[in-house]
Amino acid sequence: MKTVVSLVRIAGLGALAWSLGGCAALDRLSQIGETPKLTAIENPTAAPGYKPVQMPMPMAQPASYNPNSLWRNGSRAFFKDQRAHQIGDILTVKVKITDKATLENETARSRKNSEDSGIENFFGKPKLPVIDKVPIPGRIFTADSNGASEGKGSVDRKEEITTNIAGVVTQVLPNGNLVIEGRQEVRVNFEVRELIVAGIVRPEDIESDNTIESTKIAQARIAYGGRGQITDVQQPRYGQQVLDVLLPF
Repeated sequence: MKTVVSLVRIAGLGALAWSLGGCAALDRLSQIGETPKLTAIENPTAAPGYKPVQMPMPMAQPASYNPNSLWRNGSRAFFKDQRAHQIGDILTVKVKITDKATLENETARSRKNSEDSGIENFFGKPKLPVIDKVPIPGRIFTADSNGASEGKGSVDRKEEITTNIAGVVTQVLPNGNLVIEGRQEVRVNFEVRELIVAGIVRPEDIESDNTIESTKIAQARIAYGGRGQITDVQQPRYGQQVLDVLLPF
């Protein structure tokens, strides 16, 4: 009975996965022979699930001005500060990721136990006094055990991404920090490459040419991937993904 219930559940999950992938399959069938469509420019604040960033902030400090002076505190240009500072402004993010990690672990452990107990003589006699013909067992309890374990592991990873992307200021926090988000799509033949950058930056970290390095972005979220015919071939089929989740072997 349990086997039948398990098979019914697996079949139900398979049908659910097939129904979820049906819409995507229809979209792919309608785009056969055509280049992948680029997504439309959207307002990030209107996206489903968007939530403004909220973090602990200090008390707002009033801005100070120099009387009878053309110079403004915090400006890097005489007439106007060209850096992004308000919602809707654009700044360039210089993405440079050079990540390399090499780890190697090795563990070896062994243990050997031996137990041996018995009686050689009963008050100096090799036989029992009641039953004279029965010899005393020399070994009553004997046990041996051996155990050994060995483990090895290694990690060798190297990632490098160098590119530039323009981001938009989507929110200004109470302390003046800027929440930015940038999205870039490049289509070459039948493959679309996507680059997404989001995070929080300080206005002081923005260079005079209105650029900022990705290493200075707090809560950085950087995604680089693609979609299209090449990516589709590299991905396993829906049925295989379902089996990978359900099968315990």
